[in-house]
Amino acid sequence: MAASELSAQLWKERELLELLLFKLEEEQLLLTAGKSRWISHATREVEQVMERMRSVGLARTVEVATLAEEWGISPDSSLRELAVAAPDGIWSDIFSSHLAAMTELTGQIAEVRDTNERLLREAARSTQETINGLAGGAGDPGVYGAGGESRPGASTARLFDTEA
Repeated sequence: MAASELSAQLWKERELLELLLFKLEEEQLLLTAGKSRWISHATREVEQVMERMRSVGLARTVEVATLAEEWGISPDSSLRELAVAAPDGIWSDIFSSHLAAMTELTGQIAEVRDTNERLLREAARSTQETINGLAGGAGDPGVYGAGGESRPGASTARLFDTEA
């Protein structure tokens, strides 16, 4: 039965979404801990999960088309449309549950991804300011004001954390 195959495919996709969320949170932990040495590894792992998701997404599209044909609806129907068109109540509930779980996971993924992007931008800006400061004071970032704006400061002693 095509509905069983689609449900199995959706489980695979949900597991990959959970793995992606884990990898993004792992990346976030590295960023907040200042462990930039491992960021490239974490990013590569995120990319590997994304590649697997593309393959699983393609397989899901095939399963949806097969089931849609069986149920007499459009082959490019969404998961929500399949849940509504399900001939008996159990498949409607199953597909609705998959949809709710996947929607929640994608929301969490977007939130963590946005935070990671912000942390990466901050790290890049900090690195650039440090490099500028080491280049003889040219483009000295100075100090930060209470609102986070950069203010010119004295180019005196600098303190570097060598253990990070």
